[in-house]
Amino acid sequence: MNILFDVGHPKDINVFKNVMWELQERGHEIKIVARAKENTNRILNEYGFGYEVCRHYKTMPGKAFGILMNDLWLYKKARLFKPDVFVSPGSPYSAHVSRLYGKPHIAFSDTEIAGLVIKLTFPFTDKIYTSKSFYLDLGPKQERFDGYYELAYLHPKYFTPDKKVLKKYQLDEDYIILRLSALSSHHDINATGLNFKTEEDLREYVNQLEKYGKVIISSETTQWQTIRDHQLKIDPKDLHDLISYSSLCIGEGATMASEAAILGVPSIYVSSTQRGYLNELEQKYELVYTLQKRDEGLQKAIEILEDRSSKNAWHLKRDKMLSEKVDVVEFMVETIESYDN
Repeated sequence: MNILFDVGHPKDINVFKNVMWELQERGHEIKIVARAKENTNRILNEYGFGYEVCRHYKTMPGKAFGILMNDLWLYKKARLFKPDVFVSPGSPYSAHVSRLYGKPHIAFSDTEIAGLVIKLTFPFTDKIYTSKSFYLDLGPKQERFDGYYELAYLHPKYFTPDKKVLKKYQLDEDYIILRLSALSSHHDINATGLNFKTEEDLREYVNQLEKYGKVIISSETTQWQTIRDHQLKIDPKDLHDLISYSSLCIGEGATMASEAAILGVPSIYVSSTQRGYLNELEQKYELVYTLQKRDEGLQKAIEILEDRSSKNAWHLKRDKMLSEKVDVVEFMVETIESYDN
């Protein structure tokens, strides 16, 4: 089969990487198209994937214009590659072009609040695969499985943390990761998170957390000295190792919150929005907390950090979660191969 993967976010690459390697092992041809985002391209390079990029539009008017431009760009690429199936996390470009070619587009989606993309993508999509925790009913095209997409790259079968990262970055195991997000994606419209209006507010928040360990800030912006003082220049391949050995992750990024939870690290997501997978990880396994106000997040963080048994408790809760979930890579590979006509 010729299989075209369309990725936009760094998480997409992590979700699909083991799937793509396994498909290549089975003799299938893979082509990757991606948005021209620095982090996305850097991670693709890190894993040694060949890929082509289309333009990434940052503003909402630009994104609207970009649908036509990127559809045309992808149409030309697909004409040369001749894909048998288009695979994406829910890309409107692949959905539209697949319909023009009369080939199936399948989406592996986990973001319920991406309303605009859902409207632009799913009418042209043959099947949408979501976790059972996905709280929207997308109709007859939706098929649910009992797992989380983070398990495709963070399950112990596919990921073993490397403790050498602690020495590499001169860390002990008492550090906390604070994730700040630009909240600029299409699904972040009207979203609120930690909402630091001044550097003083951020500095005070960091000071409170630093009573329990070094604070590392992961941020999409660097406008304040406090952010720059607490950032680490890390290789993308080391990120999940660093998360795995941290004491706690707190922030406004849903991806990092879920990754920490899947790795058995106490996790706090501060946001006005929700994700079905985070809701289940909280309600069924108590691995993560979703809170709307930053002060609530800080209070919960202190409560967890002051309990010295938290790390062991989280590992036990993680083991229970892993025992109840499917092999997501195997599920995705077999699903894609089922479209081989």
